[in-house]
Amino acid sequence: MNEKVLQTLEYNKIIDQLVSFASSPSGREFCQNLKPQTDRDWIEASQKETSDALTHILTKGELSFYGIQDIRPSLKRLEIGSSLGSHELLDIAKLLSAAASVKNYFRQALREDDSTGDSLDERYQLIEPLSPLMQEIRRCIPEHDVIADDASTGLAQVRRQLKLTNDRIHEQLNSILSSSARSMLQDSIITMRNGRYCLPVKAEYRSSFRGMLHDQSATGSTLFIEPAAVVKLNNDIRQLELQEQEEIDKILADLSNLAADQSFFLAQDYRVLCELDFIFARAMLSKKMRGTRPLFPAEGYIEIKKGRHPLIDEKKVVPIDIHIGKDFSLLVVTGPNTGGKTVSLKTVGLFCLMGQAGLHIPAFDNSCLKIFDEIYADIGDEQSIEQSLSTFSSHMVNTVSILEKADSNSLVLFDELGAGTDPTEGAALATAILANLHKRGCLVMATTHYSELKLYALQTPDVQNACCEFDVSTLQPTYRLLIGIPGKSNAFAISGKLGLSPEIIEDAKERVSSDAQNFEDVLSDLEASRIKLEQEHKTISENRKEISLLKKELREKTEKLEQSREKILQNANQEASRILAEAKNVADDTIRKYTKWAKSDRHIQEMEKERAELRNRMNKHQNQSGSKPQKRKKKSLKASDLMIGSNVHILTLNADGTVSTLPNEKGDLFVQAGLLRTQVNIKDLELLPEEKPKPTEKRHSGSGKIRIDKAASVHQEVNLIGMTVDEAMPVLNKYLDDAYLAHMTQVTVIHGRGTGALRKAVHQQLARLKYVKSYRLGEFGEGDMGVTIVTFK
Repeated sequence: MNEKVLQTLEYNKIIDQLVSFASSPSGREFCQNLKPQTDRDWIEASQKETSDALTHILTKGELSFYGIQDIRPSLKRLEIGSSLGSHELLDIAKLLSAAASVKNYFRQALREDDSTGDSLDERYQLIEPLSPLMQEIRRCIPEHDVIADDASTGLAQVRRQLKLTNDRIHEQLNSILSSSARSMLQDSIITMRNGRYCLPVKAEYRSSFRGMLHDQSATGSTLFIEPAAVVKLNNDIRQLELQEQEEIDKILADLSNLAADQSFFLAQDYRVLCELDFIFARAMLSKKMRGTRPLFPAEGYIEIKKGRHPLIDEKKVVPIDIHIGKDFSLLVVTGPNTGGKTVSLKTVGLFCLMGQAGLHIPAFDNSCLKIFDEIYADIGDEQSIEQSLSTFSSHMVNTVSILEKADSNSLVLFDELGAGTDPTEGAALATAILANLHKRGCLVMATTHYSELKLYALQTPDVQNACCEFDVSTLQPTYRLLIGIPGKSNAFAISGKLGLSPEIIEDAKERVSSDAQNFEDVLSDLEASRIKLEQEHKTISENRKEISLLKKELREKTEKLEQSREKILQNANQEASRILAEAKNVADDTIRKYTKWAKSDRHIQEMEKERAELRNRMNKHQNQSGSKPQKRKKKSLKASDLMIGSNVHILTLNADGTVSTLPNEKGDLFVQAGLLRTQVNIKDLELLPEEKPKPTEKRHSGSGKIRIDKAASVHQEVNLIGMTVDEAMPVLNKYLDDAYLAHMTQVTVIHGRGTGALRKAVHQQLARLKYVKSYRLGEFGEGDMGVTIVTFK
């Protein structure tokens, strides 16, 4: 790819951003040297690497390559047998520490087959942390220029002797400072000269103070003398320091030999880590730009969805949709100045460069790019890096160069083609240039203000118009690129808004040729129709969203109501079951008591007390449910209205009975209600109407009469729910006999789900009956497993 287009489309600024994300020297070098490629396999592989690295960053966080130094010179020295210094060995330890960190980072994504499963897997497998070597270097060299005392036994012994000797020297010198010789000293301090301990002695005592002279002050009044008592000790220190350096050299040589043994893996680790640093830098750039991986279809076309120029502030950039190469190969972009035409050109060109360099583009998913052998751009505006292409001649020089090289696998970008000369000649020349490139099969985008080029795009197959939208009412561009619609320069409208006299504008309009004016009027009508259609489409979209929202709310409300309904029914069924069970228990208990009391009149008071308690409990439940018992309209009875055997209704017990005795003077009498004989007052009674005599029926005899009676009384189903097996079997047998005698072909036995014991007993009984042809569990809508359908022979 030619260097000029990289500068023109500001690809180098993208590379500068990429370099800022790399940490290692070679990683930054890879970034700096990244250029667009034309090999499809390389491009696809690089794009996949960037995508896989971005996936790792988004799922596990960023990966740091900080601290990696270039160890290649050190490895060269190891090859020839040299020993490395502490700095070089620490750089190797840092590299191995980074290798261990990267290895652990990828280990989080391992599968059972010890593989990350993506394009980075091979590099991950090659990393060798060499932990023993790193730990040994760290143990011996904890920091720069520091060798640990325990790096070797010999070093530890030498440093111990050094400390003891230093202590003895300080003892000797301190004794001199505290002796009578103190008066000979300029200061009571111990100093060093030429690596030996000395004392500052006054010059006049030079002959009286025994020792070796090493230095004197600038004025000559102070002499720095090594006392004779410490000369031997200073010599010992010097000897020990030489031994210390020998031990350090041995340690560094041993560490260098260990590193030399692993030089192959060290070189491999450095190479792999720098490559990963380069790949993750591309992923970090994609994350910053909110980029996506572009597709490269074999058909070779460009389709950018919501593309954003990466060098424009994300808060200000307006995404554009643009496509070329599928339905047409030449796009003529028109519109007012500062409307976004040049940005659209640069966006397409820069996206193609980035895509072919393995970088993601800031666009929507599944945007497509074509792989070009070469990209040419003649863009000479204030946004260009080079400002020299501002005259017609300079533009033409570029154009001639492009015409010499462009072919069917080239992308050509022209900004203001034919500008800078006579409009008529410039328009004709621009049209001829575009026609020539179109014949060659190049993909071409060109911006212009010439109406002739708009007409050329309208009249030529495989050529399309586009425009950058401009709001005349606000004099502000919207930066939206609209393909298929030629744009207007809006010079008259903009001039009028800026205050140019209407008379001058009208005069200018009259000077425009009728054909050009008619063409501009057509464009105005098209623009008005487009805006109207967009507004209607926007309204329809908003209505659809509102309808969708209302449907969603209705669905949610319906679901909530259904859930509430089911919950209410469930609670009601549970409460009803509880009430029925309680009522059954109370009724059973009461019947037992009344049966016992009915055998004797001595328990009348207990019966009345029990009756009152029952009535109170019933009233309490009725009050809790919010309902009141319906009062029956009764007719006041007199003693003369009753006779023994009269049928009456006892209001307080809500039961029917028969008069056993006539009322006394207080109106009290005995009434027989089933097994219960109770004393009540006439005010609590209501006379029941006498039953009308049944009409005379034709009597039947034998089996015919039985069948008629059964047919009139047998139901289609029998309900055994709530019964035990012992209670249910007699009821079932009687029902089945009656149903069979009534010539019913099919009946339903309701036994419920429960534990299944009752269902099992029913099926066993049905299997024994000879007149049962078949039986089966109910289907959906019949009661499912809660019922059994019986068919008779």
